[in-house]
Amino acid sequence: MSHKLKIAGWISVGALAGALTTVSLQTVARGSLAPLPLEELQQLAAVFGMIKSDYVEPVDEKKLITDAIAGMVASLDPHSQYFDKKSFKEFREGTSGRFVGVGIEISQEDGLVKVVSPIEGSPAYRAGLKPNDLITKIDDTVVKGLSLSDAVKRMRGEPNTKVMLTIFRKDENRSFPVTITREEIKTQSVKGKLIEPGYGWIRLSQFQERTVDDFVRKVEELYKAEPNLKGMVLDLRNDPGGLLDAAVAVSAAFLPENVTVVSTNGQLSESKFVYRAAPEYYQRRAGADPLRRLPAALKTVPLVVLVNEGSASASEIVAGALQDHKRATVLGSQTFGKGSVQTVRPLGPDTGLKLTTARYYTPNGRSIQAKGIVPDVLVDETEEGNIFSALRTREADLEKHLMSGQGPETKDPVREKAREEARKRAEEEAKKPVADRKMPEFGSDKDFQLVQALNQLKGRPVLISKTQIVERKDEKKEN
Repeated sequence: MSHKLKIAGWISVGALAGALTTVSLQTVARGSLAPLPLEELQQLAAVFGMIKSDYVEPVDEKKLITDAIAGMVASLDPHSQYFDKKSFKEFREGTSGRFVGVGIEISQEDGLVKVVSPIEGSPAYRAGLKPNDLITKIDDTVVKGLSLSDAVKRMRGEPNTKVMLTIFRKDENRSFPVTITREEIKTQSVKGKLIEPGYGWIRLSQFQERTVDDFVRKVEELYKAEPNLKGMVLDLRNDPGGLLDAAVAVSAAFLPENVTVVSTNGQLSESKFVYRAAPEYYQRRAGADPLRRLPAALKTVPLVVLVNEGSASASEIVAGALQDHKRATVLGSQTFGKGSVQTVRPLGPDTGLKLTTARYYTPNGRSIQAKGIVPDVLVDETEEGNIFSALRTREADLEKHLMSGQGPETKDPVREKAREEARKRAEEEAKKPVADRKMPEFGSDKDFQLVQALNQLKGRPVLISKTQIVERKDEKKEN
């Protein structure tokens, strides 16, 4: 492994709002710093002193300082962040794919927590929870009125502690309590199956520590079931990102050895780096290449990559690499546009600073930041069109977002109009019964974009979008 890669430690990527952010963990500070602005620092000290002595009631000194740090960092861009003890712990859990809880994938329905699926082997799975179960109470707290994140926090806790969930099972029309002992949960970020004879589907919901091993295992299963795959769909829709080394590894699984996957560029010397499709760029531990077990046919199997507005960071790196090397047809909607690197530096044993330090570039030198990846084939999410996609926020919509570095950005009035129309339609859809307004599950036979991906692989006509608006920005490249 190169010296620069050792310094960078581990790197992860993702989007804002319920997603991960592009990150690299570093403990190395810059060798030379610009002179400190003494006059401004004196002002800061004076303000601190005035608040401490003159404010209407006593103020905690530590809180004043941490709030000042958080405000200073938050003023930079949407992804730079000061981590206190609690948020640092949550951040580490997010990238590891491990947390302590009951082990269920959840959503919200009519103000209640709905079980989408119990994670196989988890305490909830062993307790007999089923998809579509509704959680009405968590211990003595009524769920109605809680946000989804608040419900999650109440279900998580320390290992070997108990939580009582009150379940309403609709198909049996009964409520009952279930007491579950919390334990460490390993989330499943990879799903896959044969959609039909000869065609495989692999979905990555996030790039985590276990993603590469799970990806390899799933590919092995597919080729064992169907040794002569005619085509494969790599589904990255709504994948917010995760670990960069996992993204490099998944790209390398399909690409020729040693070709460029992604490059970074920033002020720091270690921020200027090229990641290639070779083991030294994605191996997390000493030992054998995690991709060594993959069938050779994976390098040439016809491939379609599905993306949408929720595909961010690591997803965009994979889609961009496979698109630039003409290894896959990218199909779907323009991606989120999260193409900046955040470096996480510990400030103490349990606090840290996440700071934007570089931008990501595809193998052809395209900046991902605030632009995203434009699919080769634009396809709507349903046969009726992209019903709600205009409502989804992209990186370029975020306040104080980092520019692409490759020309000016302009707001598209046509997209703003489409967003307003989609908002009105969403209000109408919300009035319908839940069963009627639910979007088809990814990977199901009603998954419109997946059906179009299969048509693409088979050389059949694809129903391309007639309405999608691409935010192309300025395409001038940096040298």
